[in-house]
Amino acid sequence: MTVETASPPPQILARESDGATIAYHKTEGKTPGVVFCTGFMSDMDGGKALALEAYCKDRGQSFLRFDYTGHGQSSGDFEDGTIGQWSDDAVYAIDQLTEGPQVVVGSSMGGWVMMRTALARPEKVGGLVGIAPAPDFTVGFYETEITEAQRTELHEKGVLYIESEYGPDPTPFTLKLIEDGKNQLVLNSPPVPITCPVRLLHGMGDPDVPWRLSLEIAEKLAAEDVVTTLIKDGDHRLSRDQDIDRLLKTVGELLDQLEGD
Repeated sequence: MTVETASPPPQILARESDGATIAYHKTEGKTPGVVFCTGFMSDMDGGKALALEAYCKDRGQSFLRFDYTGHGQSSGDFEDGTIGQWSDDAVYAIDQLTEGPQVVVGSSMGGWVMMRTALARPEKVGGLVGIAPAPDFTVGFYETEITEAQRTELHEKGVLYIESEYGPDPTPFTLKLIEDGKNQLVLNSPPVPITCPVRLLHGMGDPDVPWRLSLEIAEKLAAEDVVTTLIKDGDHRLSRDQDIDRLLKTVGELLDQLEGD
């Protein structure tokens, strides 16, 4: 499926409590709606978000994509952000901009955010679709993915810059992010009290998030209706045409199921 990448200017949601502004695009339509939560340092103009938007328009389904604070066109600096803050952004956007049940789709870190959102708003979240979901990733990053020298630098400077294969600039990991991550864990006390239907898509060639994590998530959820799909030749992003088609089919089948219920 080919999707145009150009977007009109976003709408802006202002939050009175801290003055933050969240940029978003909303498509009006029927419920259940679909909400897309982006990954770490990503934004709402990515291919998966735009493909879902076009798909929902064709179905007449409501759809919401947005940028967390410190991402894309929202206010704030990325290095000031935390999982807790970005999860609060998602909950606030859903509270203010959606009505009725929502299927929340989360990509990579967005999979952590979608789970935090489902825990915070079980009455609003009718289903989850995770794309290489990465809940609790800050723990693994700190404990196993960096050296002792890098941990020392992180504590001394408050930030560690890691070269990224996804862009020319290094990725900042702040001590604030790591410390907050300890308070946002979702897999540490199973069963995780999420009971809505859940669909997980994960590439077995993912170099960033092990595909076995999706099996762990499925095992630890309280939900009975959990389906994990492993794509043997899939990478982390799952953004090839066949991956996008699989995502749309998965979301569509879940919407049909919820509409039938």
